[in-house]
Amino acid sequence: MDESTYNVLFLCTGNSARSILAESLLNQMGRGRFRAFSAGSHPAGQVNPFALELLQKNRFPTDGLRSKPWDEFAHPDAPRLDFVITVCDRAAGEVCPVWPGQPMTAHWGIPDPAAVNGSDDEKRRAFVLAMEQLQRRISMFINLPFATLDGMKLEHAVREIGRTA
Repeated sequence: MDESTYNVLFLCTGNSARSILAESLLNQMGRGRFRAFSAGSHPAGQVNPFALELLQKNRFPTDGLRSKPWDEFAHPDAPRLDFVITVCDRAAGEVCPVWPGQPMTAHWGIPDPAAVNGSDDEKRRAFVLAMEQLQRRISMFINLPFATLDGMKLEHAVREIGRTA
C-alpha cells in the first residue's frame, strides 16, 4: 500500500462507546493519513455521554459523531474502506455485510465501558481504560510501515495489534 489516505471503519454492536472513541482518536492521531468512521450492528441511536465527556476533556474531536448502522458503509456510494476493525466481541461473531473493495479486517476486542454498572466515577474509569487501550492500539496501527508491507503482512500486523493488552 502506498502512503495515501486510508479509510478505516470501526464496528461495534451499539456504536455508542468503543467504536465512537476509536473513530475520534484515529481521526486526530492519524493526522490526515487516515479517515475513521464508526458504525454498529444494532446502533444505540445516541453516543454515550461518558464517551463524549471523555473525548472533550482530552481535546479529541466530537463534531459529527453519531450512532449509526453499519449498512451505511455497504452502499456503492459509501467511502471505499481499506480496513474494517471490530472492537467488541459480539460484532466479531456476527455476519457482516459484504464490503465493496474487500477491505482488510481485524478484531481488537475491548471491554464495553457502557456495560459497567456502578457509580458515575466507576463508569468514567471504565471509559478511561477503554480509551487508553484504543490509544495504544491506534498508535501501533498508525506507526506500521504501510509502504513496505505487502497486503498479507499488513493484514497480519493489524490483526496482531488486537492481541496486545
